[in-house]
Parts: sequence; structure tokens; C-alpha cells
Amino acid sequence: MYTDITLEKGLYNICGKSFTEALSELDADENYVGTELEGLDAFERQLKRFDIKVSGANSDRVEKFFTTTQSAVLFPEFVRRCIKAGMDQASVLDHISAAKTYTDGIDYRGLKITKNGADSAVDPGSALQITSVENAAETVSVSKYGRQIQAVYEVIRKQRLDLFAVVLKATGAQISSAINLAAVTALYTGASSSSAAGATPTYAELASFWASMTGHNMTAMLVSPATMAAILALEEMKDCSGDLGNGVVNTPYGVKLIKCSGMSDEYAIGVDSSSALETVFGSDVVVDSDKLISTQIDCIAFSVSVGFSKIYSDAVKVLSFTV
Repeated sequence: MYTDITLEKGLYNICGKSFTEALSELDADENYVGTELEGLDAFERQLKRFDIKVSGANSDRVEKFFTTTQSAVLFPEFVRRCIKAGMDQASVLDHISAAKTYTDGIDYRGLKITKNGADSAVDPGSALQITSVENAAETVSVSKYGRQIQAVYEVIRKQRLDLFAVVLKATGAQISSAINLAAVTALYTGASSSSAAGATPTYAELASFWASMTGHNMTAMLVSPATMAAILALEEMKDCSGDLGNGVVNTPYGVKLIKCSGMSDEYAIGVDSSSALETVFGSDVVVDSDKLISTQIDCIAFSVSVGFSKIYSDAVKVLSFTV
């Protein structure tokens, strides 16, 4: 039972496993099928064990995690999950990544794909056209993104966990903004480009840009907040649908318009999300767990390592504006 598990900080240091994965090996989810605990993962069951409420009007204070030496072990995972939630909410990667790869190295070599010949019928006895797949000439650097939150224990110990979670999520969102811009740079570099007549694209120019990707199907378009506002102001966009709260709108011609904060107002990037970009993770979100468990909090350090590799170069196009 989850109440019999001995929690220790060594659960964070098992090679190839997250804290929750290591905990799940001691307390498997399938043991709770058909019970009131079904749907909770191993970490959430431990929160219930120590009666730690992390959200809602009656959420506990930060110091509740440090009631016992075992409950203190849960605090770094709470921090990691909040940061990850903030990152996920602000990230555009799910909308533009065709594949996600995990590597142990600081460099990664992707694939170079070259299509030769026309996609037409082949006469009997004739050679088939060739698509060559080989290692890319250049390696992709997996870069580290992270921050430190200075938070003296005496300052935050009486704060409610739901409020502290807001700080953690907002900090995670900051990191995602930087990662989003790195993805934009990777897509933009070397991409073929066309130009709009003015600083604001017309609906006809946007539709023409969508149609210009002949070898692939443009499914998403990355734009700056100002460009997105200008596009949404077009008469033809008045009946568009989507999730404006998260900066994603479905255009009438089927392309998902995605707001990317910090992106230049000088261009939009169209991508085929099924074949344009590979996201390479050198690590998931890493939190300095030992320090958070063993000492009173004065600093929360976290990081994530990410890089990007284009798969099909012609699955990306750029529309430039006259600013």
C-alpha cells in the first residue's frame, strides 16, 4: 500500500527514471483499479497519504511538506510539476514538432532527407525514384535553459501552495518563451521566403502563402502577437475559431495560427507540423532535489536541455512583411 512506502531522496537519483517512475515501481497504479484512488499516480497518492493539499481554497502552506523527513522528499517533485505545467502551457512545440527525441549527449545528429525525381507513375522495368536518408552534415547543439528562484524559507513557508505554484508556473512559462524562440530560429534559418506587399498581410496573401507549400501541407503558422492581432482584424477572419486564451486560432483555410511571444513582426513562418521539425531533449525538467530536501530553501534551481533539427527543409516557408 502507498502508506507503507519509505520515501527517501535516493528516489530522485535512479538512472533513467523520474521520481514518479521510481515511486511507481514501489507502488504500482494497477493496484488501485476499482478503488477511490484510481486515477491518481504514485506521487499524488503520497500527497494524500500526508494530507497535503496543493490547490484550491483550502490548499496547505509550503511548510506542510516539511512536517516529516519523508514528506519533505515530495517537495522537489511538486516544484518540478508546477514548473513543467507552466512550460507546457506556454510552449508551442506540440503544435509544430513532428517528432520528439531524447538523447544523453550534448550534441545530436539528425537526418538529411533528399527527394529526387518526380512523384509520377513508373513505366514497367524503369528504375524507381530515390529518396535518400543520411546523417545531417551538422550536429544540433542541445542547449540548457534554466532559472534560479531566490526564495528564503522564512519568506515562503507560510505561503499557500496554490499561490507558490503560480510563481513556479510563471517561471516555467518564461523558460518556454525562450525555447519557443529557439525553435523559431531553427525553422527560419535557411527556409525559402516570399514577401507580402505591406506591413500587414492581406487575407489573399495568407491564402496564397498557404497554397505555396506544394510538397507538404502547411498546418501551422507562427506569428508575433502584433501580427496575429493584425490578421485577426481582417474581415475574413471574423468567423474563425480556436483558443484565443492560449494564442491558437484555426483559420478558414485550415491553418492553425499560433502566437509566439518575442517573435519578430517582420515575418510569419508556415510549417507542416507532421514533417518539419524534430525537437531534441537532452533532459526533462531537472530540479536540484537534494538541496530542497536537505536544507531550508534559499534558492530553487531548475533547467531543461533542448535542441532542434529540421527534418524536411521544404516543409517550412517564411512570409516576410515590409515593416
